[in-house]
Amino acid sequence: MDLTILVFLLGGLFLGWSLGANDAANVFGTAVGTRMIRFQTAAIVCGVFVILGAVISGAGTTATLGKLGSINAMPGAFAACVAAGLAVYLMTKSGLPVSTTQAIVGAIVGWNIYTGSSTNIQILVTIILTWVLCPVIAGLIAMFFFILTKKLLQTTSLHLLRLDAYTRTALLLAGAFGAYSLGANNIANVMGVFVPISPFTEINFMNILTLSSTGQLFLLGGIAIAVGVITYSKRVMLTVGNDLLKLSPVAAFIVVFSHSIVLFLFASQGISNFLHSINLPSIPLVPVSSSQAIVGAVIGIGLLKGGKEVKWDIAGKIAIGWVVLPIIATLLSLIVLFVLQNIFNQIVFF
Repeated sequence: MDLTILVFLLGGLFLGWSLGANDAANVFGTAVGTRMIRFQTAAIVCGVFVILGAVISGAGTTATLGKLGSINAMPGAFAACVAAGLAVYLMTKSGLPVSTTQAIVGAIVGWNIYTGSSTNIQILVTIILTWVLCPVIAGLIAMFFFILTKKLLQTTSLHLLRLDAYTRTALLLAGAFGAYSLGANNIANVMGVFVPISPFTEINFMNILTLSSTGQLFLLGGIAIAVGVITYSKRVMLTVGNDLLKLSPVAAFIVVFSHSIVLFLFASQGISNFLHSINLPSIPLVPVSSSQAIVGAVIGIGLLKGGKEVKWDIAGKIAIGWVVLPIIATLLSLIVLFVLQNIFNQIVFF
């Protein structure tokens, strides 16, 4: 394989690392923040299941993102990923949980603007609507399970130590499910722009396992996310787990579980096909924001408690980050594309 292609793929791997560094907080931040699970354990479990989710179930959301803007040159895909990765990295340094989905969407729109390509407004509107609905749905799910769990605990007489053990196990399982859903839903953000121009060919392992070119991209992206989780996610984990709202271990489990359901719903081809088969509106397969889902779930529980315990100033800073991030990513995309084309003489579009 051409060394230049490998260099360009590093842009996607950098974005994957940034996603892992930021979005792992959404999977295990509440568990780590409540000290129910050690950071090292959370990072390893998250890394493994992110890779599995990316490779096994990552194809659904990629098609939708590709319709927003079909980047047709490897340097262009590199520029989009670097721009999105830089935008997420800047927010991660500030400790704010932001949306990699918003970053890559902003970067793709930047590519469309720079190249004069049309942006699919219908797809863009659908994606933006999920940005609004995602935290709301997560908050409602969290409210439902919080009320249900509270009633169940009131009707049972579990010993405190047994409840603690059950909660730790539940947090670990919910985190694994959340990591799988994160990989399945968000791998499109990392490697989706490379799918139409993938440099890989299909690999067959002794006629037992076949890995397509797309599968190889998703495997690389999943590994990059896992590295980001292990190396740089602790600070944002503590922001989600401690700063926004003090959560009990049981509430922490509900938050992670609710967030995971939302991500899985928007990534599952099976659920979408089932709803369509019974003449119900199918769920759009869109890479949604895990950050928005987790924050929505946390605030949902906070509202059930009266809303006074929620640190609204931090929530406001997070919301501002969500608004600013796609704009920053768009601007960075334009800058990186200009540099690649005019300084390094790279063809960023055909």
